[in-house]
Amino acid sequence: MAKILRCQDVGMKCDFVARGETEQEVLKRATEHAGATHNMKSIPPEMLAKVRAAVRDQ
Repeated sequence: MAKILRCQDVGMKCDFVARGETEQEVLKRATEHAGATHNMKSIPPEMLAKVRAAVRDQ
């Protein structure tokens, strides 16, 4: 089953939605988006935990 993550689900005021077949694909897309759009050079461990918890089945 496909996975989905909305930027808003982790507290950002952003309409971006990451989709992928696996959690890893979603996390990769979300990390790329965070760097390009939110100027996050790295994702702190506490934010990564929040992101992982927000990934849902589509």
